[in-house]
Amino acid sequence: MMDKSLAFFAPELFFRNGLRDISFYQRAFGAKELRRFSNSDGSIHVVEMSIQGALFHMHEAKQAQGELAPEHCQGTTVRIGLFTTDPDALMAKAVNAGAELVSPIQDFDYGYRQGIVKDPNGHVWQIQSRV
Repeated sequence: MMDKSLAFFAPELFFRNGLRDISFYQRAFGAKELRRFSNSDGSIHVVEMSIQGALFHMHEAKQAQGELAPEHCQGTTVRIGLFTTDPDALMAKAVNAGAELVSPIQDFDYGYRQGIVKDPNGHVWQIQSRV
């Protein structure tokens, strides 16, 4: 159960209408589906997910409301920073699940070990840990 006294980010990722398969996030990041609301055609309207306790939501895009999927803006406008205890293993898992490698895992002078992948829906994830 979440501590209601803590503030935390829960990114909302927007995707093209008609998304039915979220298994990439389960295979790539070990995401767990917490709850889902579907449209009458069976596509996903919104799904709440958790990766190692970090919440995020996936929503059907609504351009008129400014809720844009990456394809609507020729790429994403945000990078999702995902901290984990083993970024190498999670990066390999994501690539094996179908993520596009953008930048391989490496150590940086500012004290992080990180790499970047793009998921099949166009969202960019920076997988990282403190060194």
